This record gives sequence, structure tokens and C-alpha cells, in this order.
Amino acid sequence: MRKWLTILWLVMSLEMQAQDTLVVSHSDTLTVSQSNTSALPQPPQKKKSWLSRAKDKFLHTLESFTYIDTNYVEPQHYDWSVMLQGTYNYDYYRLTSVGENRQSFHFAPTPSIKVGPYFGWRWVFLGYTFDLRHVDTSSLKQEIDFSFYSAQIGADIYYRRTGSDYKLREVRLGNGLNTEALEGMPFNGLSVGITGINLYYIFNHKRFSYPAAFSQSTCQKISCGTWMAGLGYMRNSLEFDHERLQELIEERLPGQEVKLDSGLMFNNVKYYDISASVGYAYNWVFARNFLFCASLSLALAYKKTKSETSESKTPWKLSEFNIDNFNVDGIGRFGLVYNDTRWYAGASAIIRAYNYHKARFAANNIFGCLNLYVGYNFGLRKEYKKKRK
Repeated sequence: MRKWLTILWLVMSLEMQAQDTLVVSHSDTLTVSQSNTSALPQPPQKKKSWLSRAKDKFLHTLESFTYIDTNYVEPQHYDWSVMLQGTYNYDYYRLTSVGENRQSFHFAPTPSIKVGPYFGWRWVFLGYTFDLRHVDTSSLKQEIDFSFYSAQIGADIYYRRTGSDYKLREVRLGNGLNTEALEGMPFNGLSVGITGINLYYIFNHKRFSYPAAFSQSTCQKISCGTWMAGLGYMRNSLEFDHERLQELIEERLPGQEVKLDSGLMFNNVKYYDISASVGYAYNWVFARNFLFCASLSLALAYKKTKSETSESKTPWKLSEFNIDNFNVDGIGRFGLVYNDTRWYAGASAIIRAYNYHKARFAANNIFGCLNLYVGYNFGLRKEYKKKRK
């Protein structure tokens, strides 16, 4: 994981340097006047070393991928920003047995609400949020969700440990049983851990701007869409106390002989996930300085439990390939923003859905966040100071 983060940070730094130095409008034309300067003697030029030439070629290639069509996208005018943001986090988990005696249990904790200030320099934002509902740390809930948006590439890095404060939201035991007595009951026998990274490439990055919708570092001037493609890796752990759930059923449904399906009688599951995704995003500029963005990506994911891997150091051996381990996951992003380059305000939502199916049971996890924010930019950049003069 540390290796991936180091590589991602290096690519992000190089791309940001290129973006800060090169913004090209396709409407501009370059004219070169012919003169007799070629007849004048030219001073000899010092030959560059192979290392300098290789560096120049690499930077030129990188810059060629960061052109921005300013007819469609307006770059940020300011270096600094302050922002106040509120975040609503939601988590939903469903376990379902597969077989004749189909049973399903829907779990969800009380959603968390966080509020806090942020301070930013160009594309770097730092802040701290306060959880208004979970003041104590007894549930050991941990959430780190980092998203990076640039003109050409994007990345999501997330680390989640849900704690054990789930509640039963919906229960189906089959045979027409009334399960209302179970719904809403606390259940501390479920704990989920997810660590993952998603990388994606934006094809129409010259005219379409993800940052305009989700990081306010640019402004979309004309409606535009783009196709995307990406890769992802995830590790998921699920700890489940089926004996505690059986006790809760017997306690809340006295006099009814209800037994958990054998497909749900497990203690823990750990699996790995590699995926390839494709999606489409559209930025709709419906009024001056207003933007609505909708994005959806579907991923074909190959999931493999730790118990299925061999004892060798290569967990993805072709000899262990199983077509039944393929599942479809999804990521949706939505944003509504007002941005006049000085003031900005809006809302954004990211929703992730992951599925895991085996012969005896299935697990579905949906989690996401809704952000509401308002901010102010200051510290006009040099190039825009010159324009105003």
C-alpha cells in the first residue's frame, strides 16, 4: 500500500506542476513572422546531456496530457482558500443466505454527521471535522476517505473500520414470519473493514473538468461529458457473530423455532478484490457559474477469499482462477456547485456499492457520504493580476 501511495504522490506532484505552467486555449492561434534574423550569426548552443534530454522529453510528454481548453474550462484565479464543510456518512450491509431457506439481514449503524473547517493552497486541502453524534470512541469507528481530482486522472483512497454499533434494519426469515420485533435492535456482532484504492483516467480531460464539480479548483464554462476507465484494488474483512444473532432471534421471537440458515453460520471472511471499470460523467452548466455533475462507473471485479489462496506468496495464480468469483460493483458521484472563482458553495455525494457472492451466502455493502460546503478564495495569482492591470 505504501508503494502505491508513493507512486500516486509522485504522479500527482508532476501533473500539478505541469498544470500550473501550461493552460492552452484551442481558440488561440500562434503566428510567426519571417525575418532575416536567420542570416545573423548564431552563438553556439551547448549540447544537453542525455539525462537533461530525457527529462525534457518526459516533461513535454506529461504536459501534452494536461492541456486545458479554456473555451470550456476556466482555471482557478486564486492560490488560497478557506472552507466550512459538513459531512453525512452512511453505511449499509446486507447478508443473505443462498438456498431453499432464504434468509436476509440488513444492518446499518446510526449515520455520522461531521462538521469542520478546511484551509487550502491550490489543490491541497487540510482540515479537521467534529463528529456531532459519536462523541465517544467506544465503537472504534475509523474512516479515512481521500479523493484526488485532476484534469486527466483521479484517485480514491479509503480506509474504513465500522466498529460494532450496527442495528438490524430489515429482517426476512421466510415462512411468513413477522420480524418487526427484531427491526431496530442493536447488534454488536458485525464488524467490517475495507481498505482500497481506485485509479481512473478521464479521456476528454481537455474540455471536461472533474475538479470543477468536486474540488472547486476550476470552473466548467460549457456543458461537456467524458468516458472514463480505471483499475482498483481492495481488501475486505467481515467478522460476524452468528451465535449472538441466533440468541437475539430467540430473545425477540419467543415460542418460534427459528434457526439460522447454515450458509450464515460463519465467523469471519477475508477477501481480496481486483477490478477494471468503465464509466461516463457529464458536467451540465445550467446557468452562469452553476454546475451539476453526474458520474457512474461499473466495475467487473474478481474477488477471492483468503482461504481460497494457496500458501505460496503469489495470491493470484492462474491455476486457482474461478469464473464464479466475478462480481459487479459500482461507484456514483454527483455534484451541485456555484463558483464565481471568488465564492463557492455546493453539495457533493459519493456512493460505492460492493457485492460478494458465494455458493452459500451473499454480502452487499453500500456506503457513501454527502458533503455540504461553502468557501472563499483569496490571494490572486500573478498571471491574473497582470490581466487586471
